Amino acid sequence: MSNKEPLFSAKNRRLLTTPLSKENPITIQVLGICSALAVTVKLEPAFVMAISVMAVLAFGNVIISLLRKTIAPRIRIIVQLVVIAALVILVDQVLKAFVYDVSKQLSVFVGLIITNCIIMGRFEAFAMSNKAWPSFLDGIGNAAGYGIILIVVAFFRELFGSGTIWGFKVIPEVFYEIGYKDNGLMILPPMALIVVGIIIWVQRSRDKELIEEN
Repeated sequence: MSNKEPLFSAKNRRLLTTPLSKENPITIQVLGICSALAVTVKLEPAFVMAISVMAVLAFGNVIISLLRKTIAPRIRIIVQLVVIAALVILVDQVLKAFVYDVSKQLSVFVGLIITNCIIMGRFEAFAMSNKAWPSFLDGIGNAAGYGIILIVVAFFRELFGSGTIWGFKVIPEVFYEIGYKDNGLMILPPMALIVVGIIIWVQRSRDKELIEEN
């Protein structure tokens, strides 16, 4: 009988699910906040950024995991940065080829994935000491946790700041005729931080374990 661990064992499933809530990289670990401020004015670029980070983190984790036994400790950070940079260049070229308009909206922020501390954090904390498959799942889970927060923040900022969702007008024109105005404050960077703060407050108020830990 094989002693191999199932691909989606309970342990592996936790790698996917815990970053969505109790170990969320933004709301619990407070990582990647800069992205939440920068790319969440509209839902579409926030979604594309989330997918881009997922691709870089998942495949980067796998590469680092496969190389971990051959990387000298003194150069591991350099190797990690080279892996991230190479993957970011690939992602950037794919975006320019297939979603050029969104790529223009994201501007330099795709390149700044290189400095996203979530990615370096997972390389160091997980991929350097685990096999490829769990590292892949860890990358998917943490990127999904990051992406969910970006998408939620972008949803509310675009809805209340521009009256649109994914660029489509959703607030009826009659509302504007009776005096409704889009809230210009919602498209300013400080509002992203406020929305993230509200999400953190809601999460911690619903989870007693998080309150006790703090």
